[in-house]
Amino acid sequence: MKTHKDLDVWKDGIELVKLIYNLTSSFPKEEMYGLTSQIRRSGVSIPSNIAEGAARKNKKEFVQFLYIALGSIAELETQLIISKELGYIQDLKIFDDLERLKAKLLGLIRYVKVRRET
Repeated sequence: MKTHKDLDVWKDGIELVKLIYNLTSSFPKEEMYGLTSQIRRSGVSIPSNIAEGAARKNKKEFVQFLYIALGSIAELETQLIISKELGYIQDLKIFDDLERLKAKLLGLIRYVKVRRET
């Protein structure tokens, strides 16, 4: 791996952020400092933590940041469920995208942990 930009999971995270910004642009204006802000920050946190972890010197730290990104996925999913329950989201495809990203991230965590142990 050269940099975080070579990781498919990071690229997918960037694409998810773009979807989130598009999705939240139609949220009510009164949510600008509430759900809209929280959702955007959680989304941005995912590829940001992947990038920060990849820049670390050892694999243990990399895995730690990958787990933080995984936590951000759970946080984002919760915020999107709340948004769906409030009627702000009609297109539920974002949940499929989030699950795919979560699966890729878990796969990367397993891969890095196995490589670290050998």
